[in-house]
Amino acid sequence: MNEITPIKQDRKQTFTGHQALILEEKLIFEIGSADKSGVDLEPVPEVSNRLGDCMAPAQPDLPGLSEPEALRHFVRLSQKNYSIDAGLYPLGSCTMKHNPRLNEKMARLPGFSDIHPLQPVSTVQGALALMDELAHWLKTLTNMPAVALSPKAGAHGELCGMMAIRAAIEARGELETRRRVLVPESAHGTNPATAALLGFKVDEIPANHDGRVDLVAFKDKLGDDVAAIMLTNPNTCGLFERDIIEIADALHEAGGYFYCDGANFNAIVGRVRPGDLGIDAMHINLHKTFSTPHGGGGPGSGPTVLSDRLAAFAPLPYVVAGEHGFDLIELEAQSADQPFGRMVAFHGQMGMFVRALSYMKSHGSDGLRQVAEDAVLNANYILASLQDVMTAPFAGPCMHEALFDDGFLKGTGLETLDFAKAMIDEGYHPMTMYFPLVVHGAMLIEPTETESRDTLDLFIATLQDLVRCAKAGEMERFTNAPELAPRRRLDETRAARQPILRWQAAEATAQAAE
Repeated sequence: MNEITPIKQDRKQTFTGHQALILEEKLIFEIGSADKSGVDLEPVPEVSNRLGDCMAPAQPDLPGLSEPEALRHFVRLSQKNYSIDAGLYPLGSCTMKHNPRLNEKMARLPGFSDIHPLQPVSTVQGALALMDELAHWLKTLTNMPAVALSPKAGAHGELCGMMAIRAAIEARGELETRRRVLVPESAHGTNPATAALLGFKVDEIPANHDGRVDLVAFKDKLGDDVAAIMLTNPNTCGLFERDIIEIADALHEAGGYFYCDGANFNAIVGRVRPGDLGIDAMHINLHKTFSTPHGGGGPGSGPTVLSDRLAAFAPLPYVVAGEHGFDLIELEAQSADQPFGRMVAFHGQMGMFVRALSYMKSHGSDGLRQVAEDAVLNANYILASLQDVMTAPFAGPCMHEALFDDGFLKGTGLETLDFAKAMIDEGYHPMTMYFPLVVHGAMLIEPTETESRDTLDLFIATLQDLVRCAKAGEMERFTNAPELAPRRRLDETRAARQPILRWQAAEATAQAAE
């Protein structure tokens, strides 16, 4: 590893509160006033009151700003937003990977960005062709015969897969008896929630000493009332489930279905095809594996691939190729299969489809394979470089995420949260904390494949320096952190017990937790 020279400076207080060209920003209610406006409007003509008591008793107290004030306000806010475009984003488990600008350019082509889902099919043949080609790539990479493109996010895709499983069980006449879904304790939190939402009883499977599914405990739980297993692979401890084929075979023999949480497909894309492992359904987070922007509330996309056992139950709508071009199967009566219904109004997020396919075609099959290899290499570089100063609960090698616990902080009086807050002062977004739950004080670091050796070395050197400071008893560096961020650390107890969720006048917020 290259030697990194630390750069440390004292922070200077200023009259304005600004720090160099990073400007302090007040709330919009504090900088605007009701008597100001960015536009000139004609006076509203007097009209008779036909609303009676429903009429608002007073004007809304909305802030008014001039155009430059409004523009500067939102630009300053955007400068406080940390993102993958600003620096390394080690947020394991659901990292937003770099989105090449080529993908954005393709998604903004008028032929894709200006279409409407209710246009005649004859006018959107190019878009349907793109969806068909994307489906082909996803089916090829997973070795699955069917894919539902309409789910709007990973958890939505998870729901799609489990609804297909429920439909298959119902078609077998076993819905009343197969009510139990097995979920390893290292699963994503959405897994048991999805099973419960569909009315299944969740039965947890413990992890063994090396962080994987306890095979003996799994087999002990098998029975003719088991509907499915929901397993994440690679799992949330950053490990590949070595017994996955044996798990699939035993489950199928017992009459159950295998749902795989595909959130971590980025670690194995181009290297392993989930269909070869005996998986029946798996959602794919396009943002994690194929670089589309993370939803942040939308728009997202979580296509779900389905095995031969479940392909007939794929939801509507879906694209088919005919003699005269592409068509959409919108109704059950049009389908020769047994679709379980429709999850959304239309066909999915075209912008995400374009970005994902652009990423796939620009990398090619060999490039996608290298994506997985580089992601795993980067994570193992971090694990190996920090293993002598931080504690890893499981021996490596890991997959695309390096997992540490809080054992190295024992005796320092500090916790995982303090360590993570100190990272903010160093210019890093903290890693995932306290997850997976099977590891005490977990710190899950996912660098992704796009970070350079120099970037990783600086990150590693920063964490090494923080560990040295923690062991040297420099408590204030941690317990007061972040000190250099625009806002200091919240009083988490008061923020949870007495949250202030809307703006109030200054005197009312004097006691606000900060």
